[in-house]
Amino acid sequence: MKIIGLVGGISWVSTIDYYRYVNIAVNDKLGGLNYAECIIYSLNYAEVIKHNTSQDFEGTYKLLLNAATQLKNSGAALIILCANTMHMFADRLQNEINLPVIHIAVATANAIKEKQLGKVGLLGTKFTMELDFFKDKLKEQNIETIIPNEEDRAFIHTTIFDELGKGIILEETKQRYRAIIEKLIDNGAEGIIAGCTEIPLIIKQKDISVPLFDTTYIHSIAAVQYAMK
Repeated sequence: MKIIGLVGGISWVSTIDYYRYVNIAVNDKLGGLNYAECIIYSLNYAEVIKHNTSQDFEGTYKLLLNAATQLKNSGAALIILCANTMHMFADRLQNEINLPVIHIAVATANAIKEKQLGKVGLLGTKFTMELDFFKDKLKEQNIETIIPNEEDRAFIHTTIFDELGKGIILEETKQRYRAIIEKLIDNGAEGIIAGCTEIPLIIKQKDISVPLFDTTYIHSIAAVQYAMK
């Protein structure tokens, strides 16, 4: 089994889920007391937010590159970035560190194709919703992506950082998310992507009427599958 390197802390709340899912998946396959060989480099989220907010994306990339390099030097054979937004750098990072970076959008696209869906709604930070790095991976598999309106995107983005990333779960926020999702369904979404690793903390499959794609779980399973090839 290959050693998995996790770039976490973005946020630490969802990194816990990554660690849990990766270990459960390995144990499901191997049984007994077998668990994942993995290393976590946990970033200071405040530094990431500072760079992203000022659109200093090169500064953010340098944080990821340093983390991934240290994981590689510690023996990691593959890298997973424990946040959807950070995948705007995934292809560049893979080329520079010369290690596989398991892409969260590719894994999600594969899961959507298994359900034979052609149109999905995407929730996440404003970067994930508005930039093309995630949607382009879906488009490569002929999956159409729709996103919430500007007001709803602002609400989602704000609550990810001010609430979910701090482990704060509010009922009124959950209901607003559900209302946003219903609008996407009314506009033809056959499934919903929880395109931020914190969103599954507040929205579960039981809360909506169409398939929910939990990118944290999907990404974790894809990493384990690669590690155990």
